[in-house]
Amino acid sequence: MFTPTGEIVAAARAAGTATGAFNVITVEHAEAVVTRAEAAGLPVILQISENAVRFHHGRLAPIAAAARSIAALAGVPVGLHLDHVVSDELFDQAAGCGFGSVMYDAALRTYPENVALTAAAVTRGHRAGLWVESELGEVGGKDGAHAPGVRTDPVEAARYVAATGVDALAVAVGSSHAMATRTAKLDHDLIARLRDAVPVPLVLHGSSGVPDDELVAAVHAGMVKVNIGTALNKAFTAAVRETLGAHAGVTDPRRYLAPAREAMAETVRVSLRLLAELNSCGLDSFRRGTAG
Repeated sequence: MFTPTGEIVAAARAAGTATGAFNVITVEHAEAVVTRAEAAGLPVILQISENAVRFHHGRLAPIAAAARSIAALAGVPVGLHLDHVVSDELFDQAAGCGFGSVMYDAALRTYPENVALTAAAVTRGHRAGLWVESELGEVGGKDGAHAPGVRTDPVEAARYVAATGVDALAVAVGSSHAMATRTAKLDHDLIARLRDAVPVPLVLHGSSGVPDDELVAAVHAGMVKVNIGTALNKAFTAAVRETLGAHAGVTDPRRYLAPAREAMAETVRVSLRLLAELNSCGLDSFRRGTAG
């Protein structure tokens, strides 16, 4: 069932756990995520980034419609989130294309510019019924643009949330986008201080590079939304390579997309198993969280 992102995140926060947010590039990505979410009985969030929209010739509506349809038919709550948006034009398309939330990304701007641009986006987003996430502190690894040593300052984070009115805050605590290995070491003390400093849920970007024990500790310290993307793409690509390597004459794309989808689904299953262990009540806990 399609469910606003804000409701899913609020329920996870109330339960003291986290929700998985998985990046979608193709229909197969969305199918892989939702089938395993249904099997686990857990809510999930489907995320489409501005980079993914660019891959689809800059057209948001078609891939959004596919993901929204998959969410609507799901047997568990599924949110639809537009991720890492730097284009105001794209941001303003989100509500009309069926999204419940947007991550507006002005993290590469100066602090005053980030505040001004994000506050304006939040005003427009709230007017359109959107839940708005933003970023303070540069999460490493995004096309080489973000500085891996930067950390979000709790005092600055509190000022930023008050000035912008954002509904959730992505913070830099040691993870990095596009990590191919799970070797990230997070600053759990900083996560706890950020949790105590701001009144909104914290978001962990670059979770594909975070080992299980680090991720569990991060959720215990205060992370509520956990973004996963690169791990799915690694599984997808490895499965395609294996299929084509074993069957060089294959021309029907279904022959390699099916195992690729299943490989992504297995990655989602493993991620959701970890979240299920953190929230042993699964979907029932979600329902209690939204009811309260």
